[in-house]
Amino acid sequence: KTVKCLKKLKNIILHRQYLNTRMNVAKSAYRVFSANSSAACTELAKKITERLGVELGKSVVFQESNRETRVDVKESVRGQTIFIIQTIPRDVNTAIMELLVMAYALKTSCAKNIIGVIPYFPYSKQCKMRKRGSIVCKLLASMLAKAGLTHIITMDLHQKEIQGFFSFPVDNLRASPFLIQYIQEEIPDYRNAIIVAKSPAAAKRAQSYAERLRLGLAVIHGEAQCSESDMADGRHSPPCVRNTTGHTGLELPLMMAKEKPPITVVGDVGGRIAIIVDDIIDDVGDFVAAAEILKERGAYKIYIMATHGLLSADAPRLIEESAIDEVVVTNTVPHEVQKLQCPKIKTVDVSMILAEAIRRIHNGESMAYLFRNITVDD
Repeated sequence: KTVKCLKKLKNIILHRQYLNTRMNVAKSAYRVFSANSSAACTELAKKITERLGVELGKSVVFQESNRETRVDVKESVRGQTIFIIQTIPRDVNTAIMELLVMAYALKTSCAKNIIGVIPYFPYSKQCKMRKRGSIVCKLLASMLAKAGLTHIITMDLHQKEIQGFFSFPVDNLRASPFLIQYIQEEIPDYRNAIIVAKSPAAAKRAQSYAERLRLGLAVIHGEAQCSESDMADGRHSPPCVRNTTGHTGLELPLMMAKEKPPITVVGDVGGRIAIIVDDIIDDVGDFVAAAEILKERGAYKIYIMATHGLLSADAPRLIEESAIDEVVVTNTVPHEVQKLQCPKIKTVDVSMILAEAIRRIHNGESMAYLFRNITVDD
């Protein structure tokens, strides 16, 4: 009888140990999925999973014949931490719907945490009220939270204040260490270079690069950097004259109209390599105009460094025909087609820092190491 009781007790202990092991495994498990339906956009996800030593989660993302987005998750995610990698191609709205639908599918499949890895956050330029417009970036943040995301990893937000739009944590990584390394290793005689801000608004970012590279700083100020047109929308129209005998209203002070100053380069670029830095390069008209001004001022080589290479419309052709010698962007946005059209476009891989961020978040480690020697203005 005693032997039977001991055997039974032993079986109960072994069963409990087995259950505890299963629970610990489930607690420590995490999966990485790609929310893109196009093969070109899954390249970054594959690089990240290779660095992490895990397999890409089994899922199918596709468009129905009526262009509706459909997501099928092919494995169990119950109780697991899920990372969704979503790169943004030219079809921005489709990519957003893919992310929202996948996040909601994982939420309804009882995933414990759903973390979005969105290297380039779309609609980030629409983060301020423009006349009668709307703050679309805030709307998108609310939609992601409603879909089930609990955390976001992104890179070089257009404005740091965008993090305040979210009701959950946001890790805004920086690509500057990779771009600075490229400058040091790939640009001959970079010590003779000067960092250029193509507008006063980009001066803080340029100053951060200049201080870390121990280089000089120049700022382009004037008409070439003004890309935002002040279109007449009726706000400056005089009020209608009414024949009233009552209150005449307030007399507001006269508003002075803005006048664009002539183009000026603050700083000496003569006989130097000019390196223009920015966070996004999309419409390259401003960059081409800045390159022409710098050539006129004596710069003998012109490089452009940007985190997100959207390169829309005929940007590759304009770059190829311009005075720009090289455009260096990261792979936060797929741009293989543009590279084929313009050999001046070079790519820096940032999958390393994204993979490390995923690993640290999953293990509950500090993220401070990824922000070392990086200023707030970077």
